[in-house]
Amino acid sequence: MIRGNETWTDFVLLGLFPELRYLGVLITSILLIYFIAFTGNTVLVLLIWADARLHTPMYILLSNLSVIDLALISTTVPKTVISFFSGKENISKVACGTQIFFFFALGGSECLLLTVMAYDRYVAVCNPLRYSIIMNSGVCLWMALASWGGGILNSLINTIYTMHFPFCGSREIHHFFCEMPAVLKLSCEDTALYEAVVSSLCIVFVLLPLGLIMASYLLIFLTVLRMNSPEGQRKALATCSSHLAVVSLYYGPAMIIYMTPHSFHTSEQDEILSMINTIFTPMLNPLIYSLRNKEVLAALRKAISRRFILN
Repeated sequence: MIRGNETWTDFVLLGLFPELRYLGVLITSILLIYFIAFTGNTVLVLLIWADARLHTPMYILLSNLSVIDLALISTTVPKTVISFFSGKENISKVACGTQIFFFFALGGSECLLLTVMAYDRYVAVCNPLRYSIIMNSGVCLWMALASWGGGILNSLINTIYTMHFPFCGSREIHHFFCEMPAVLKLSCEDTALYEAVVSSLCIVFVLLPLGLIMASYLLIFLTVLRMNSPEGQRKALATCSSHLAVVSLYYGPAMIIYMTPHSFHTSEQDEILSMINTIFTPMLNPLIYSLRNKEVLAALRKAISRRFILN
């Protein structure tokens, strides 16, 4: 099959809702969202590493989340925008495999990191006197590394196995990036067994972490209810509610895409859910954490003031 400059080894990304009438408006909006997400996450990372008051486990883990979000949105959006404006929809098999790898690695790492962040909040609220001992810098570093390592290892295995399948017939991927379920639909072989294995692995990377997060917050809420200080209750709930909002935004779409039968949702619905995970969530995360966090806002005001003084 030849289409434009593509060869038989190329795939064709059909992009976001190709039949949409005002697709240019949508792509322009996504480009704006990308700019907001890139700026927000970059500023948050720089603030955390520049302000010594934010050199605590909670903010160090938050900076890792921002790095993941930066990389995640950069894995999908640039290719989508370039394909739309250039008209070149093809993507090589190597580039497609690379996109799958980074998407799965970053997605898996985020699942694990959100779990670690919930544990950090549990220790801070339920064991405040032992917090500095339990969540010391060494433990925090190993938790972050374990999150990254677990996501990368899982992604490496899944990417290699996904791309080893032979592909024949149509090379059109009904998606705006090389998402694994959409690519598997093009395989000549029966992939049902492998998809069942992937669904089982999702228990480890989705349901188990989500269960641990819910258990952590149940214990946190029980502890908060026993607090005598209304101010302490408000502070604990404000911090935890921000994290729960991020968890809901990320885990909800992921569970529908990877843990329900494909017959339950269409390709268009998968694209919408993927947009929430890979585009909207990376934009909203820094806003959720910064707008409701007095320490981050104070660091931002300090940085802005210093900038004006130097000028």
